[in-house]
Amino acid sequence: MPSIKCPTCKKSGDWFTGKFGPFCSERCKLIDLGKWFGGEHAISEPLKPEHFESFADLPPGDYLDQPESEN
Repeated sequence: MPSIKCPTCKKSGDWFTGKFGPFCSERCKLIDLGKWFGGEHAISEPLKPEHFESFADLPPGDYLDQPESEN
């Protein structure tokens, strides 16, 4: 997998292999969630099928649909 930037802190890494992907940590994940709750992030228009066309070639990941186990 290529290195990606954490959406919150912009550090580069292979965050999708971790527990909090695409975020680098739980802290960054919670900061982003707070922005959604606070209205700083918003969906500007309803999603349409053509919005997903660029993701059609991504490898399958059945594990992505499974709930995280609590340790």
